[in-house]
Amino acid sequence: MLLELARERPDALALDDGTQTRTRAELVDRAQRFGHFLNHEAGLAPGSHLALLMGNRVEGIECLLGGIFAGLWVTPINWHLAEEEIDYVVGDSGARILVTDERFAATAKRVAAKHPGVSVIEVGDPFDRLLEGVRPRPLDLEAPAGGNMIYTSGTTGRPKGVQRARPASLGAAFEGWVRYGRSIGLDGSGPHLITGPMYHAAPLMFAVYDHAGGAPIVILPRWDDHEALEILGQREIAHAHFVPTMFVRLLRLPEAERAAFRAPSLSVVLHGAAPISVAVKKRMIEWWGPILVEYWGGTEGGVNTLIGSEEWLAHPGSVGRALPGFEVFAVDEAGRRLPAGEVGDLYCRSQASAQPFVYHGDPEKTARAYLEPGVYTIGDVGSVDADGHVRLADRRSNMIISGGVNIYPVEIEQVLQEHPAVADVAVFGIPDEEWGESVKAAIELRPGEAPSAALEAAILAHARAHLAGYKVPRSIDFEAELPRHPSGKLYVRRLRDPYWSGRERKI
Repeated sequence: MLLELARERPDALALDDGTQTRTRAELVDRAQRFGHFLNHEAGLAPGSHLALLMGNRVEGIECLLGGIFAGLWVTPINWHLAEEEIDYVVGDSGARILVTDERFAATAKRVAAKHPGVSVIEVGDPFDRLLEGVRPRPLDLEAPAGGNMIYTSGTTGRPKGVQRARPASLGAAFEGWVRYGRSIGLDGSGPHLITGPMYHAAPLMFAVYDHAGGAPIVILPRWDDHEALEILGQREIAHAHFVPTMFVRLLRLPEAERAAFRAPSLSVVLHGAAPISVAVKKRMIEWWGPILVEYWGGTEGGVNTLIGSEEWLAHPGSVGRALPGFEVFAVDEAGRRLPAGEVGDLYCRSQASAQPFVYHGDPEKTARAYLEPGVYTIGDVGSVDADGHVRLADRRSNMIISGGVNIYPVEIEQVLQEHPAVADVAVFGIPDEEWGESVKAAIELRPGEAPSAALEAAILAHARAHLAGYKVPRSIDFEAELPRHPSGKLYVRRLRDPYWSGRERKI
């Protein structure tokens, strides 16, 4: 547990972001001080809200823990959002304090000025002085625990804050973190590398769970292919979380650099958050060995399924079977359970809670997510075979309906991504007077490739060789860069919306 680890080995490394480090004792002390400041000096009672707008740095973990120690809901904000979107999250969350860093301080102050009662705290010297002035007090492990309230990525429509069911006390939360980490392979046995943005649920909370079990956290300030490989080897990283786009970029490094890579301590590489092509995953397993562990889940319910490399090789394309405590099944449009192998809306049954999560301030959206008490959806479409292996088809919101036929873009994207000229791809539906919607592909080419009619024809021929005719894109837009979220998700609406502008319907 966090407090015990800090007492047993106070000088052991807890956090390292490349410019700053914290020992276990320093981390716990600073998080406790911040928590006491929030409760006793800022006057935030348990259940109040705190927001963070900062890059990947040690203070992000300190502030998250401090907020949880104080019983608050903590919202890390996506720093890639436009200022108007950041303003929305601050207002919608009800945050009373916005913690930021030098890079985003000007934005934070402009946003806070629009919301009476919202204060800005800047990390660095001002934050350090604030903590020095707080009288440390021991934590009450029976006090209510806070939690993260992370906003859904907002690739379609306004995002909403997700409030997961919280443990009864801080002590229960600490124990739950360790138990949860072990259930997904994060047992605290070695350093954990944060590769993605810490405003995203998976990289942030997986690291916290692993750290609660004893793992020091090494933080990449930003993704860099070469630096990631170097740190994995040099820092003897044991556990990390990746998204598929990172694998694609690593596989495109020069062969000599890939052949020289050695990371013998690396034992668990969790990946999820976006679909991965079978070809990319097979190549990663061939390169790194059977250490890839794929999960499926979401901010709402956490990890629901898990599959190791060897099981995946026997069931390629599966995202695993339900973890203990969950059941996953597909239903038709009337909510009736479908037979094994049939595609429908995926639902998860939680045995632990009748309401594992709510959407902050939106009881209607919360109600729509539940089929019955304890049974919820995160909007994915897929199937479950007779052995319980789950396969994803796509997000319900991404589905294209052409001539009355459901088409799932992710299948098409994975085929197109295997063409040697393609760096990244997004598939979506655009208006079609005859069919309702037709399939459009937006493609970012690899360096050295140039758009041309001949290349478009070659890519479409590749698609026809691997897909049914009705799934093949009718045309391709070549883009300099696709709008992809650092979590791996595409901002499809930025590509799709211009085609639907001025129309009453969006499908």
